[in-house]
Amino acid sequence: MDKFALTGHPLGHSMSPLIHERLFALSGLDAEYSLIDIEPKDITESRPLILQHKGMNVTIPHKQAVIHLMDELGDSALRYNSVNCIKNDNGKLIGYNTDCDGFLLSAEGLPIGGNVAILGCGGVGRMIAIETALHGGNITLAVIPQDVKTAQLLMAEILEKSNGACVRITDISELDGKFDLLINATPVGMYPKTDACAVSDKVIENSGSVFDVIYNPIETLLMKKARAMGKTAVGGAAMLVYQAVKAHEIWYGGKFRSEDIDNIITEVGKAVEAMNK
Repeated sequence: MDKFALTGHPLGHSMSPLIHERLFALSGLDAEYSLIDIEPKDITESRPLILQHKGMNVTIPHKQAVIHLMDELGDSALRYNSVNCIKNDNGKLIGYNTDCDGFLLSAEGLPIGGNVAILGCGGVGRMIAIETALHGGNITLAVIPQDVKTAQLLMAEILEKSNGACVRITDISELDGKFDLLINATPVGMYPKTDACAVSDKVIENSGSVFDVIYNPIETLLMKKARAMGKTAVGGAAMLVYQAVKAHEIWYGGKFRSEDIDNIITEVGKAVEAMNK
């Protein structure tokens, strides 16, 4: 039986086992998926443990720390200096970043090449902003005052990675204008503070579509408001599942039908709702 795992610290409750077990079952593979909590002080010595697995997922705070354990990095891992997926290729460890694939696949059909407002500029916000720029989007980074310096560094990185990109920075409280897509990459609206929304109704009204990286709750207040206005709204559960799907493609060439992926996204939603009761 092939062994796979997720490592991070602390791990707490994770949807990963549910998602990966469903994907292995769809592929007809007899595989085991476990959670391995590794403290930061021990991650640098974890290569022998990683080599005991056919593949691993990596989450906070180890996405950068595992890089020096890799023999090779994929383009996405090099682009973000971040590894969240490891393939053990007969003792050769190859690091990838499938977070970007999760975003792009779950946002398929959304106008990421148009005028895009991104709320937040942290880890996931950075990745989304860079991918959006690489796909031709005109970006407005809307941030709180204490994040302006981080946003400026991100803007410089975007301009370096995407020649000719259009980026501006604004205070999130002063966000104005019309946008093809509004992306929330902040924790505002996350469980248990589900009655919070990062922007005003006017900003939502002036946005064609909405993408929220949060998956707990499955439908954030931002998404509820957007849908009530007749707009398309996609949540973080799809991104979570699609980054796992990409990992299975990397590990053993897994292929999945879109309806099967949709069923897993629905199952994740039900599991999250049950967890919150």
